[in-house]
Amino acid sequence: MNTLLIIVFCAGYAAIAFEYGLRINKAATALLTGVLCWVVLMFTTTQPAHFVSEQLITHLGEISGILFFLLAAMTVVELIDAHDGFEIIKSLIQTRKKAALLWLICFITFFLSAILDNLTTTIVMVSLLRKLLDDKEERMLFAGMVIIAANAGGAWSPIGDVTTTMLWIGGQISALNIIKMLILPSLVCLIVPLIILSFKLKGKFSPIAIDTETATTNPFERNLIFVFGTMALIFVPVFKTVTHLPPFMGILLSLAMLWMLTEVIHRNKNREERNSLSVSRAMQRIDTPSILFFLGILLAVGALQSANILVQTAAWMQQHVANTSVIVLLMGLLSAIVDNVPLVAACMGMYPLSVYPTDSYLWEFLAYCTGTGGSILIIGSAAGVAAMGLEKISFGWYIKKISLLALSGYFAGAIVYMLLQRA
Repeated sequence: MNTLLIIVFCAGYAAIAFEYGLRINKAATALLTGVLCWVVLMFTTTQPAHFVSEQLITHLGEISGILFFLLAAMTVVELIDAHDGFEIIKSLIQTRKKAALLWLICFITFFLSAILDNLTTTIVMVSLLRKLLDDKEERMLFAGMVIIAANAGGAWSPIGDVTTTMLWIGGQISALNIIKMLILPSLVCLIVPLIILSFKLKGKFSPIAIDTETATTNPFERNLIFVFGTMALIFVPVFKTVTHLPPFMGILLSLAMLWMLTEVIHRNKNREERNSLSVSRAMQRIDTPSILFFLGILLAVGALQSANILVQTAAWMQQHVANTSVIVLLMGLLSAIVDNVPLVAACMGMYPLSVYPTDSYLWEFLAYCTGTGGSILIIGSAAGVAAMGLEKISFGWYIKKISLLALSGYFAGAIVYMLLQRA
């Protein structure tokens, strides 16, 4: 049973890793893998059929919390963008020096990805770079650093990265503690490659004239939705702490309030203009394939968990590697090759909370390593894939120019975290 299930899972993983070569969307592969894993489990297990069905329903209940959270959060971000809220960020950039611009862009990305998410932040910042820098090579360098900054910024925030969100929703970490313990290592993960690259960037850049298109919203509406939307996302950890309800309930409440606000402020506009600024239109623009990808891959991992494969894997690693820090560091490096979502999901299944309680060393270090390790290769994170598509960055160019920078930051931040634990 286990052998066939592992073969199906590994084949699906390989297809996801080589998505661009196969030219098959990873969401389709993930869904196929997820369903096939449960089919194999159903026909090969010695347990009765109703047991497998109950296991599936249990896993689906946990997965749905993550999916609803992502759906609502992405809608809020799209609504802010529809109201030109991100123009506020663009207006903050005044410098003409290349090195200064690099630091400014990266620090905005670092903190913005902690509030929003690393995928959306990368899309916003890379789009911004295309309006600031005309030189293709320089723009790709900046985009590579945006990937590092977005992943580092998302690692220390419970809402900044999908994997950290998964650990938070699963009860492996708490919101305030993960911020306290990982903000410094994540900052070091960014600063080290920033310092190295700053020596290569000399002189000033000539800004590209930004086209002034007719605004769809007035300044009051733009500022109101940006502030309210941002506060709505920040409100989610507070909601969970106060009510002890799952985070997806908090983000659904935030979306409902923001939805009502947009209905009120646009109620006197014509139908076409009102529709373009509505939540319904924002939902049409969200990255639905990404949500389906998470569904498929988490279903596949759930099948492995129900077959006790993950527990057996954990026992093997503990026996042959033993050192927890080395295991987690290897997980981070592996997340540069394959998506970090299934890696974290696998670890959540391998290590029970009864042995590794909330906010233990394992979970905190895992959040850092899998969150930042994806920057080492461009296909290792959603932020990297987004930048790859926007700037047409090749796999080989990224390895040559960015991978060593990301690797240096990854290990520097890991060392800082381990030192903090011993202090």
